[in-house]
Amino acid sequence: MKVNYLNFTEQWKEEKKRLLPVLLEVLGSGQYVGVRGKEISKFEKKVSKDCGMKYAVSLNSGTDALTFALHSVGVKKGDEVITPANSYVASTSSIVHLGGKPVFADVLPDQNINPKEIERKITKKTKAIMPVHLTGRSCKMDEIIKISKKYKIPVVEDCAQAFGSRYKNKPCGSWGEIGCFSTHPLKNLNGMGDGGFVVTNNFKAAEKIRKARNHGLKNRDEMEFFGFVSRMDNIQAAILNFRLSRIHNIIRKRRVNADYYIKRLNKKYVYFPQEKKHEFNTYHTFVIQVPHRDKLKSYLKNHNISTYIHYPIPIHKQKPIQRMNLKEQSLPVTELQSKQILSLPIHHNLKRHHLDHVIKTINNFFQNE
Repeated sequence: MKVNYLNFTEQWKEEKKRLLPVLLEVLGSGQYVGVRGKEISKFEKKVSKDCGMKYAVSLNSGTDALTFALHSVGVKKGDEVITPANSYVASTSSIVHLGGKPVFADVLPDQNINPKEIERKITKKTKAIMPVHLTGRSCKMDEIIKISKKYKIPVVEDCAQAFGSRYKNKPCGSWGEIGCFSTHPLKNLNGMGDGGFVVTNNFKAAEKIRKARNHGLKNRDEMEFFGFVSRMDNIQAAILNFRLSRIHNIIRKRRVNADYYIKRLNKKYVYFPQEKKHEFNTYHTFVIQVPHRDKLKSYLKNHNISTYIHYPIPIHKQKPIQRMNLKEQSLPVTELQSKQILSLPIHHNLKRHHLDHVIKTINNFFQNE
């Protein structure tokens, strides 16, 4: 039996009959690129409502969402932004491209940033706090917002992996000044190419980002400032609008799969954070923490089970960061987890026999180790 980590082919098969007419309608409209297309407007209205925010601005990628958001709260050369080092590199690159300095805070057992570590890292140069809702699990946003208010430092949420996730019944992306999302094909709400968006209640920030994504233009012929090209195209917006109609069912299936793992994996050897009552996790990834991780990964591969590591090299250990000559940072939990984490297949097209094969193989590995 083969268990794929991803299965885009199967996703297309189940969607083809209903999605193809949507694509043909956009192709026939002749409206492919723009910031006021029907599909773009529809998408922005829907995601702003889903995230509980007044405004949404669609963009070319989740990375651009982070970069524009940080720029909108004033991050510039020499400013410090506190963030975790166990995220995808885009979280930190968005800080660096603005001339800012990433300051890494260590994480909790659930892989999300430790609020106490955030407060410990604040200096006079701290311009923003950027928590990352890793794996589809929300950070402790109530504690982070208290720190934000205490020091008057804005929070920019990296929600790339957390569309639909909630904490204390409040959506990820609605806690801070701006929430930043990705619609990359790997995400739960996924397009067929790169894409992203921001949500905010700040009208001025939303307008600034709207103009920045389109060359800094305030209309077809007048420019307010030199901007960028970060428009979401209408085809991607149409795909996302279609998939928004299915997202709650997809999340439900991922949660069912996660629950099946949680109840059957051998907890003597396999650690995974339990979902708390005030959390609603969407399981962008299902990450276990185990001893002998690399041996287990190879063992699973030999049994036709595909897995990934998100992420094997923490950002503070990457060469570009080391070349920046930043202050040495001690992140013991992050570094330990990077040697133990393993992402199991969790996508909504998995069948019960696939999950059983993964569980049996992992439990057998440790029983025979």
